[in-house]
This record gives sequence, structure tokens and C-alpha cells, in this order.
Amino acid sequence: MEAKPESHKLIFEKEGVYLHTNAKRSNQDTTVPGFIRIVERDGEPAMEWSPVEEDARKAPAVFYTKKVEGGTLSLKCALNLFETKFDPGYEPDWAVISTVKQQRRQEHPPVRETGQWGSFSLPLSELYSLRRARFSLGRNFLVLTTRGGDPLPPLHFNRGGARELLKAMQRYIRLAPSPMDGRLFLAYPHDSGALSQSFDELHLFDDTSADLVSRFIQDPYATTFGGFSKVTNFFRGALPHTHHESPLSNRSPQDAHCPHPADEEPGFELITCVKLGPRPEVKRGKPLDNWDQFLDPEGRVTDPQKVKELVFRGGIVPSLRREVWKFLLGFYPWNSTTKEREDILRGKTDEYFRMKVQWKSVSEEQEMRNSLFRGYRSLIERDVNRTDRHNSFFSGNENPGLVLLHDVLMTYCMYNFDLGYVQGMSDLLSPLLFVTQNEVESFWCLTGFMDLVHQNFEESQEAMKQQLLHLSILLRALDPELCDYLDSQDSGSLCFCFRWLLIWFKREFSFEDILSLWEVLWTRLPCENFHLLMACFILESQKEELIGSNHDFNSILKHINELTMKLDLQPILCGAEAIYLQLTHCKELPLKVQEVLGLRVPSSSSEESPDSEPKETDTLLTQSETRGASSCQPYNGQTPQRPPPTYP
Repeated sequence: MEAKPESHKLIFEKEGVYLHTNAKRSNQDTTVPGFIRIVERDGEPAMEWSPVEEDARKAPAVFYTKKVEGGTLSLKCALNLFETKFDPGYEPDWAVISTVKQQRRQEHPPVRETGQWGSFSLPLSELYSLRRARFSLGRNFLVLTTRGGDPLPPLHFNRGGARELLKAMQRYIRLAPSPMDGRLFLAYPHDSGALSQSFDELHLFDDTSADLVSRFIQDPYATTFGGFSKVTNFFRGALPHTHHESPLSNRSPQDAHCPHPADEEPGFELITCVKLGPRPEVKRGKPLDNWDQFLDPEGRVTDPQKVKELVFRGGIVPSLRREVWKFLLGFYPWNSTTKEREDILRGKTDEYFRMKVQWKSVSEEQEMRNSLFRGYRSLIERDVNRTDRHNSFFSGNENPGLVLLHDVLMTYCMYNFDLGYVQGMSDLLSPLLFVTQNEVESFWCLTGFMDLVHQNFEESQEAMKQQLLHLSILLRALDPELCDYLDSQDSGSLCFCFRWLLIWFKREFSFEDILSLWEVLWTRLPCENFHLLMACFILESQKEELIGSNHDFNSILKHINELTMKLDLQPILCGAEAIYLQLTHCKELPLKVQEVLGLRVPSSSSEESPDSEPKETDTLLTQSETRGASSCQPYNGQTPQRPPPTYP
């Protein structure tokens, strides 16, 4: 009797889905591009992945658990090809931060031949769960687990399509969120009425879900399965406006004024889509050029706030920088007298040289037994030789400026040995050393500067993640269209701004502009996150180029990097201040934006790390739902109902 030919029906197919694993023992990162499909074979639905290069068929593999006589066939036993513990950790090309505490990854990790990985096919009846996972800044993955308890290699949807995939799966199975883990969704077989249930019954897109909204507010660039972000194009469809509305339906008329593409999640405006008033015109002022007028007969600064306001408005003339910077960076207290400052300088000098003697007295034999100290020295020597060599103060061989740069950084390691030296710190020191022309003064100015930014250099990089989160919140409020485009190109995490925030634009502007910029930022006016407003203005200025030229992820990164030394500082400072005024004059400003601008004390949940899972929903959702799509009255010259700006 002839065998009945196998029936085959293709339900869904998507290219650009990367199978991702990490050869952990050798620090090699492996990504394999391929196709994801939902197919019916003899009536049984299955999810299949195969690499782009079809030579993988030479080594076919079927990855799923299946009931057999006597038990279950384990995924691990069936293929023996993948480690089940995946730990991808990326070091972005734009990151200048590094430590000597862990070995750096190779710049170009090798990609294994796709034929070694084969293909996989998983019957949907054998799917136990799917989980959204974020292993690095801005890159998200879908991890499937079989009923045998074995995870498949993570899948990265580089070109979107995760929502469409789940919609196709919804024809055969139901997905329900785990009550214990908001990132985990469990698979169940359909009952007789399940096919009629709309996609919003998954509660993945339920705008009344407190946990979901809190996670978005905490970490919008990572909350992909909640539908609030499309960093990797997960779920690029719409969120429902009400609990019973299908996410596939059109937007309601009252939301029509909120600008966003047709495939954007209409739930965004509940949190961040605000109609801002006009952006005021701002002009820069004159630099601080008369220091003596602010000193009383004993040398105290009579009006520190006025000094800061003048510095913020126009900077400082070069001849006064050495003196005023020491106040801005905490080397001298504002209320100290001339005599007290002389005593402070003597004490700080003695303290500095005591620390310097400590590292200079370390013998070669001692250093050989201290790998951490040896690593710090090696990094410093390498970075000193490539820091601002175009500047005459550091140019040429055997330049005394290079010796001072080296010695101050080594002494800082003794001052803060836990942090030690991290790549990028030499960029912070060189302008200080150039202005003060003094080893001791530059060291203590560096400690004051590091008090402001030391968290940027911590190994966990939690502070950098938080700043990128805050930047995304601001940009979403200012320009949802630009955010949507960046999301669609897998750039919604804004990680291409990493270097900007890490070392305060040090490599983006000329050396002279950096002197002007940093003294403005040191005033902490009008808010501590003024550098984020600068980043927003720069990104807005590049919107036409990014969208008009249809840049993808790689070309966006390339374009942003090529802005180095092409930016005009003064218009950017004006634009950033104008953004601040525009936002603060908005009477319906989302609470999270207020927190970023320092207009509202953040709740305890918003101080948690971006990876935390807040327990309570921010009142923002309730307020936004009551008002509908938020709108702001144009600024009419009246004082807004919130604390006024802390600068003129």
C-alpha cells in the first residue's frame, strides 16, 4: 500500500529572525540569521526555524520534546548542540567604558557555520511557555521552552514580526501571562470558543494592567512584550483603548491628533503623547567676566546662585576659569574666606602627595602580585598616550603634560581604589589639567567631577541604563514620531547616545567648546539632566536626515558617530534650554517627565533599576485615562502650577 504523501500548509513566514547563542567558555557570541515559520503538517501545527543558508539541511535536527514509550525524549538528548544556559553580553561599539575586572570580548566575535546549528521544528502542542528576555542594552529576545523543560536558543526579531508570529500561533494555542512572572507567558490548547477570542484577551496589551504600565514607565526601551516599545520590533501592532477593544482596530477619533504611524501602539498617548505649547526662543548671555564683584572684603562669594546663573547663561571668560571652576567642582566652599582657602589648599596638597607616594612606592615585585593595580596602570598608560594629543598641552613625546595626566589618574586609583581607573576617565581629566595647569588642583577638581558622574563608570552600568531610559522618556514626550521610527529600526534604546552621556559629549565637541559646555553643566541649572535635553535637541535636529534617508540600525549608529566635531554648541545650549521651558510650561506634563526634569520627587519604585518589576501603577495612567489624550495649554506667561525653574 502506497504511503500517503505528507500534506503541508504554510501559515506564516518571516525572514530576519536570528537564532542567538553564546559559546560561553570561549566568550564567542554567535548569531545565525534565518526564517521563522508556522506550518501545518498533516494537520499538526508547528513552529519551524531554518537558517538562511540551506546547506544546514546537511545536518538536520528536530528540536522538541515528544512523548515516547517509557517517558519523555529530552531536547538536550535529542540534539546535544546547544548549551541551555544562554548568557549573551554585548559590549557596544560606541561604549568607551571598560574595566580590568573582567576580560574584554573580542571586537569581531566569530560566527559559526550555520550548518552546524541545523534547523528546528517544534509542534505547538509541545510548547510550554515563551518568555521575553533582555540580555543587553536595547536587544530583546524571545525564548521558547518545551514541555520537557528545555529552552530553545533565543530568537531575535531583527526586522520585526513577533506580533504577527504570535497572532498566527493564536490560531492554535492560547497564551496567558504567568501570575508569578510578568515576562513569562504560558501556552494552553484552545477550547471550543477560543478561536473567537480577540488578541487583547491575552492581556499582553491590557491597558488596565498595573504591572505592565509600571514596567513601561520604569523601562520603556526594554518592555517589548508589553507593547509599549519596539526596540526589536516586538509587537508592532496597536494597544487597545479600552479593555474590550481589539488592538487591531482603528484608533478612536479623540486620539487622532496624536501623531504616530498607523502601526504604532495607540496606548502610548496614555502616558507620553502630550500636545506641547510653542517652544520659546532663547538667547545666550554674556560670560562671567568680573569675579571680584562677587567677593566680600574677606573673600567670601556673596551670591553663589547669581554666579551659577551667569555661568549657565554665558559661561566664564578663560582668564577666570581656573578660579571659578574650583568653586563649581567643590574644591573650595562658596562661603570660604581667602585665608580659609589658603589653608584648604595646603591640606589638600599634603593629602594628594601622601596618596601619590603610596602608588609610587609599590615595587615591581609587589605589583606582580597585585593584578588589579597592574591592570589599572596598564589601562592608564595606554589611554594617556591617546588622550587629546592634538592639544599642545599634551602633544609630542615626553611631554610633561602627559606625565601629569598619568600621575593624577594613578593617584585617583589610590583615592578610590574600588572604582579605580575606567576607560574614559582620562577624557574627563584632560580639560581640568589644561585649565588649572596644576597637578594638585586638577586632581581635586577631578574628584569633584567624579562625584557627579562616577556612577557612569560603575561595572553594572545601571546608571547609564537609567539615563538612556530618562532620555527615551523625554524624547517620547517631545517627538513621538522620531521615537517610533527609531523603534522600527531596532534603535529605540538610544544606545548610540551612550558615549554622549558617559563622558558628557567630550568627544563630540571641540576642546574649547567642551570647556564652555562643562562649566554650564556643572551649575546643575536648570536641572541635573540638562545634558539629556541637549541630547534630545541634537536628535531632533537629525530627524529629517534619519527618517528622510530611511536609515537602518547600522546607518543610524554610523550617522550619529559622524556628528563628532560637526556640532555647534551655542545653538544646542539654546535649544536645550528652550525644550526645558517648553516642557515646564506644559500643564499636563506626564509625571515621569516631571521626575526626569526634577519638577517632582520620584516615587520609590522609579528609583529602582530598569530591570526591576514595580509593584504599583503610577498615578499617571489614571490621570491620563481620565483626561483622554493629554493636551497642554500654550504658555501664556503665567506661572505654571508646579515649582518654578531654579534659574532666571
